[in-house]
Amino acid sequence: MTSVNSVAVLGTGIMGAPMARNLARAGLDVRVWNRTRAKAEPLAEAGARVADTPAEAVDGADAVLTMLYDGAAVLDTMGRAAPALRPGALWIQSTTAGVEALVGLSRLAAERGLVFIDAPVLGTRQPAESGQLIVLAAGPEPVRPALAPLFDAIGSRTVWVGDDGAQSTASSLKLVVNSWVLALNNATGEALALARGLDVDPRHFLDAVAEGPLDNGYLRVKAQQILTGDLTPSFATATAEKDARLIVAAGERTGVRLDLAAAGADRFHRAVSQGHGLDDMAASYYASFEERGE
Repeated sequence: MTSVNSVAVLGTGIMGAPMARNLARAGLDVRVWNRTRAKAEPLAEAGARVADTPAEAVDGADAVLTMLYDGAAVLDTMGRAAPALRPGALWIQSTTAGVEALVGLSRLAAERGLVFIDAPVLGTRQPAESGQLIVLAAGPEPVRPALAPLFDAIGSRTVWVGDDGAQSTASSLKLVVNSWVLALNNATGEALALARGLDVDPRHFLDAVAEGPLDNGYLRVKAQQILTGDLTPSFATATAEKDARLIVAAGERTGVRLDLAAAGADRFHRAVSQGHGLDDMAASYYASFEERGE
């Protein structure tokens, strides 16, 4: 394939919607589908065609991009969509599905004659909206030129880490990066929770580490969310728990004990149980207390 002119985006949530919007702005023929149609309908204003079924969305498309909740959702959705895709179409799998799920997904691609590209992305809502995601990709070299305009529309750069999407090299890297992201998020929440417990002004903590080796941009972003109570999700707590479980499972399969990731998954679970599942994962701060927190 020398070019991609049409792409179907399956999943238009926090990440999928802005990705689809940027693809449409780049001049691609974009079709979108979401389990809850109302979440996809605003994309019509950007020029995307809203479909009622996954099969309708992908019919005639050069490529399909999946950005759904987890591997099971991707397998179910693509099971319904794949019969409408022509052999040789590109399947760009960007859901954080973990390593184990890639086995079934790549098998489905092979059965249907699709070219499977393992391509999770780094970034949350704001980078997705501004087209500044980092694409981690694994796939055959012959299709990379065709994918370049698509990846350029959604990201600031693409990191190719392998030639075979079925080997899950990109998804493995995504889990490594997310293990760091989730640990930073939870460390920020615990530090501010301890400050509250000790009656320390949290801004004094932030001032104490300012501009030194202990400071970082992620600390500032998450601390601001906690201190202002603005938990508008860029990475939902329920999704963070799902990713943390995938990280722990990946470690277990390879004989790597991940104590911090396991404890972090439990923190996210407590926050979800308190009613923060759809809030930003900074809400894991509240897992340090009995009350739900507002």
